[in-house]
Amino acid sequence: MTKQKAKRGPLQFLQFSVIGVSNAGVDIAVLNLLLLLFHPDSRMLLVLCNSIAYSLAVANSYLWNVNITFKRSAIGSKRQRILFVIQGLISLGVSNLVFIGTNEILDYTGVPNWLRYNLAKGLAMFLSFLASFFMVKYFVFKDFGSRFIKEKE
Repeated sequence: MTKQKAKRGPLQFLQFSVIGVSNAGVDIAVLNLLLLLFHPDSRMLLVLCNSIAYSLAVANSYLWNVNITFKRSAIGSKRQRILFVIQGLISLGVSNLVFIGTNEILDYTGVPNWLRYNLAKGLAMFLSFLASFFMVKYFVFKDFGSRFIKEKE
C-alpha cells in the first residue's frame, strides 16, 4: 500500500502541475485583458483585476482536478466544496498579497507597468500554486477511503 501511495504523490503533483499550466493561461490572459480594458492605476483596481482572473483560474482548477488529479478522493461532497472554496480564498489572499507587494517593489525600479504586472503575477501564481496544491491534497481531497481501509486492516 505504501508503494502505491508513494507513486500517487509524484503523479498527483505532475497532474496538478499540468492543470496548473492551463490555470496560469486563464489567469494571465484574463488579467491582461482586464489591464488592457481598464488601465487600473490604483491598488484596489489591481486587486479587483487580479481577483477576477484568479477566481476564473480556480474554477478551471476545480473542474479539472476533481475529474483528473483527485478523482479517487474527490467525492463532490458539500464538505469538499466548502473546503475547496476556503482554500481558494486563502490562495487568493496569497496571490493578492504577493501580486501587490511585488508590484510595489518593482514600481521603484522603473519597470514599465505591463512588465511589472506580469512579473508580479508570475511570482503570485507560483506561490499561490504551491499553497493551493498542499491545501487541496491534504485538506480538501484527502483520501479518506484509503485511510478507512488501512484502519480496518
